Amino acid sequence: MYHNPVLLHESVEALRIHANGIYVDATFGGGGHSRAILSKLDNGKLYGFDQDADARQNLLHDERFTFIPHNFRYLKNFLQLHQALPVDGILADLGVSSFQFDKAEKGFSTRFDGALDMRMDQSNAIDAATIVNTYEAQELKLIFENYGELEQAGRFAAAIVAARTAAPITTTFGLKEAVRRLLPAGRENKPLAQLFQALRIEVNAEMACLESFLEQAMLVLKPGGRLVVISYHSLEDRMVKNFIKAGNVKGEIKKDFYGNILNPLRPVTRKAVTPSEAEISENNRARSAKMRVAEKTDYEQ
Repeated sequence: MYHNPVLLHESVEALRIHANGIYVDATFGGGGHSRAILSKLDNGKLYGFDQDADARQNLLHDERFTFIPHNFRYLKNFLQLHQALPVDGILADLGVSSFQFDKAEKGFSTRFDGALDMRMDQSNAIDAATIVNTYEAQELKLIFENYGELEQAGRFAAAIVAARTAAPITTTFGLKEAVRRLLPAGRENKPLAQLFQALRIEVNAEMACLESFLEQAMLVLKPGGRLVVISYHSLEDRMVKNFIKAGNVKGEIKKDFYGNILNPLRPVTRKAVTPSEAEISENNRARSAKMRVAEKTDYEQ
């Protein structure tokens, strides 16, 4: 199995699936969520997006399922191409899968020595090694602050720039060694995870992709359609929360002349849904997951 789908029951239930509806799994991965959605369809259709070539190993051989090997930032274009608009529901699980973390050559994990890659899409020209070895110290500092929320971001950036003057940093363990003196004894894991997260987000333009996806999701859903998003860190969750509340990622409420909020989405869940203690005990990577659900109204922009 590619990985254990997080909040599987809760997310599929939140979609409120109609047996003949059209649905999108925007982050196909191991196909766990897709299998659960298909189990509730009769003559409905499911479209799965994933830019990672490894996701092809998990394709579902079902005539109701169509795999689209692209990032979900191209949601609208490909659904239009497949004449699948509008849709009844969209699910996105934003987490990096266990399979990706556990594959050393991907470079996502601090636990394994491997190439400093971190690309979800191998056709991407920029990998983590390119960023680590070519970005100026100030650029690195901003990435570590904004995407990793890393304390002492400037010192981490300076340490990397100093280390690469001796030799390029090309492996995950090489990166860990470059910043080793900045890691608090016995508590190395958190800052390393923040550092690796920041680089992964920059490599894959994750925040820009998420913003584009949310904007398109709002357009392609039919009135009454549901958007379900599972996020794993505060940057993603904040963006999703703001978008559901205000229709934009900054959370800026805009109103019409009569004081009505100009947003075609309404929150279905008052607070984020989180995994049960039982799920977390079975799958530790679920511990930081937050699920938010929105429904499209009949509001017209």
